[in-house]
Amino acid sequence: MPDSLDIAEVARLTGLTSRALRFYEARGLVTPLRTASGRRHYGPAELEWLHQIVAMKRAGLTLAQIQSMTAGRRVDLRDIVTAQIGMLEDRQREIASARTLLESILSRIERSEPIDVATFCSLIRQGETAMTQQQWDEVMSRYMTTEQREALDEAVAALPADFDNEAHNAKWKDLSGRIKAALPLDPASPKAQAFLDEWGELLGPYLAVASPEMLAGVKNFHEHIEQWEGQVDSPFDAEVYRFHQAAAEARQKMER
Repeated sequence: MPDSLDIAEVARLTGLTSRALRFYEARGLVTPLRTASGRRHYGPAELEWLHQIVAMKRAGLTLAQIQSMTAGRRVDLRDIVTAQIGMLEDRQREIASARTLLESILSRIERSEPIDVATFCSLIRQGETAMTQQQWDEVMSRYMTTEQREALDEAVAALPADFDNEAHNAKWKDLSGRIKAALPLDPASPKAQAFLDEWGELLGPYLAVASPEMLAGVKNFHEHIEQWEGQVDSPFDAEVYRFHQAAAEARQKMER
């Protein structure tokens, strides 16, 4: 094929691995040309498109965001810039909340109120907890009905008394980190399916106390993850969540 490059040459030019290129193809982000023998080749248009994807990744966009904003390959720079501004605004709100908390502590110090290190750390934790809960309530209210949120609260209250939510979230973040490091990954591969099993184990305690209303609300909430990602401290991001969905779909196909 004239003016086309094989996958190894494209990997060298873009800095992407061959595995990443295949993953982008599986996600529908790029469609390479094929030789008669089935080997992948990339023309000038495909190479230019890959460079755009790399640029958007470096700008901080997830693959899911890139995919949603570039449907049909019509890159809307307004959408990209708007998304980045939104991320910066979220960070500004976090900084403003932290500053407010620190200023309140400083005010107590200036009034000569005794604040030792332990008390200072306790105030920081209390402020962070209150701020985190407020952020979660605000975000969830956009995608869950009042009844669904009440069902979620009831389910959380029904968890075993010895359930350690902080430790559970730490396990979920660890799993998310390992999935992130393994991507791109074939959703049907043994490694991906092993990740799916771990995910299922972490879901277990919640599913044991879940009601249909809660499940419907949580599902709708996560279906909009690209819209609220970065606004709360979720144990996984949109890219990891969409991978989990792809792995679950792959399992359903294999079990048919």
